[in-house]
Formats: sequence, C-alpha cells, structure tokens
Amino acid sequence: MRGRGRALVLLAAVVALAGVAVAYAAAATRRDAGPGRAVDLAASGRVLFVRDGRVASAPLGDPAAPVTVSGLTCQRFYAAAGTGVCVVVRPGPVPSTYAVVVDRTMKEVTRVQSAGIPNRARVSASGRMVSWTVFVTGDSYNRGGFSTWTGILDTRTGYAVPNMENIQLYIDGKRYRSADVNYWGVTFAADDNRFYATVSTRGRTYLVEGDYGRWEARALRENAECPSLSPDGTRLVFKKRVAPEASARPWRLYALDLATMRETPLAERESVDDQAAWLDERTVMYGKGGDVWSVPADGGGAPRLLLRDAASPALGGPGHTGAAASMSAR
Repeated sequence: MRGRGRALVLLAAVVALAGVAVAYAAAATRRDAGPGRAVDLAASGRVLFVRDGRVASAPLGDPAAPVTVSGLTCQRFYAAAGTGVCVVVRPGPVPSTYAVVVDRTMKEVTRVQSAGIPNRARVSASGRMVSWTVFVTGDSYNRGGFSTWTGILDTRTGYAVPNMENIQLYIDGKRYRSADVNYWGVTFAADDNRFYATVSTRGRTYLVEGDYGRWEARALRENAECPSLSPDGTRLVFKKRVAPEASARPWRLYALDLATMRETPLAERESVDDQAAWLDERTVMYGKGGDVWSVPADGGGAPRLLLRDAASPALGGPGHTGAAASMSAR
C-alpha cells in the first residue's frame, strides 16, 4: 500500500469500521439478553444473513413469510452444510474478537481468538473448512494504514492457523517474500484442500490459488479481490478495482472462467465492496448499501433486491442443489 493518499483512505476506512464494530459490540450486550427464535442452518430453501447484528433467515420462495431472527450476534457470518462461522467483537476493557464456529442449531462448537475488525467469513461446501478475515492496525510496515489477518480452521482435526501470512507464496513462478504480504477473502473448493484468496503486496493485489495440504499459494492474475467459487468449481466471481481509491465507485463485480481465464463484467454497475456468495449455479448475491442484492453470473440480466437491511448472505441447507426459487425484496 503506497502513497500518502492511499494510506489516508485506508485509515479512514479503519476508523469507520471500528465505529461500526464498537456499536455492534455495545448493542450485543443488550441483544444477548433475548434468545431470539430458532434458526436451522441446514434447512434448505432459505437464505441466511445478518440483520441488526443478529443472524437471521428468510425463505426463498415465500415473500409473505416472516423473517426468522436468532439470538446469535455477529458482525460477519457465513454457513454451509449446517456449519456456521460467526466473527464477532465482544465488549470489555479490552474488546476481544473471535471466530465462533456453530452447528446447525447455532450451538457453539469451538472458537478461535483473533484481533481486529471482522471483515470476511467463509465455510467450505462440506462444512469442514472455515476461514475468516479481520482488519488490524499497528503492523510496522504499513505506515499508518491497516493490514489483514486471515485465519483457517480445519474443523475435523481442530487445527487452526490464526494468520496465514506465512504460507509459501509464488508470484510469476518464483518464491516470493515480503514483510507486507496480506491475505483476505478465502473461498474453498469442493475437495476441502484447494482454495482461492486475495493477496496484496507492494501496492498490488493478486488472485491466488492455494493448496492447504502443501501450504503454498501461487498467483494467477492481478486485480481480482474477494473471490467466490461457483458450486461447480469452474468460475470465480470477484471484485475488480476499476477506478482510483478516491472514486465513489472504485469496484465492479466480475466473473472469471478458470479454464480460459476470461473475465466478464456483471450487470451490477454500482460499486460493490463485498465477497459475493452464490445463490445458485447462475446467480450471485452480495451486500450493497445496507441491503442484499442478486445478479446473474453470466453478465446478463439486471441486479435485483433480495433482502432489505441485511448483510453477509449465505445459502442455507446441505449444499447447492440447483436453481433457487424467486424471492421478492423484504
């Protein structure tokens, strides 16, 4: 991250995010008094999301049905195959950040302590692998900006990597080392071993493909952030910087064909600073302006409002089972 202008922009973003986190944390003490209603993470045909700091769910095909709001408070959330990860800041003299893994009934299974402001969360399609990203400040190399810590947890073995920055990185086929390497936005393949993520270093961002077992990652291309792998494993949707940092609309969603490396801009023309999630094989959903929207992943169609006052969308159920029913804005 270079340049005084960029550092100021990043610092402003951290300040804003910190304000949100503190507000959530303060509200959590009030919300935790009430248990909320039961939300089954493995129930098919529902979208899971965060509303007013609580995990909630809504049916895909019944616009008249009420939204179910649970008692689980999170700043960032994701779920798959009945496993959820809730990234939350808990209040106290020194606020603590945790990645809390929950089962289908929202019961806590394990937690990993982290530090910073929750930003991204992902669970593999099988529910085995969990990842989360937080913004942190204070690393000596960033000169007043912020960096990211991205953790990975194997729920089967219990082995956790709180910050994956030490993974062996290859750029242009060569082993790469730098103090300012940061990762974020992990998305897992169906084998629970291969993954994709973003890495930034020396003012550039790269899309990387990682091998968990070999603990290495290789850069595939530049300027592709917060990837999300399609259910069939053939495409990624990501956000691409299309304007300078100071622009009001710096990002745009793109789809990438992994076989040809051909990219396609999606029909959403507003700036989207989120890690999209796949609603079905043809559609992605994402947070924008405090709501959740969807758009076709082939570049056609138009954006559609799915949920008002919502963030961190994920598809409930055991996995992706084909096209989802239509859903009206609620």
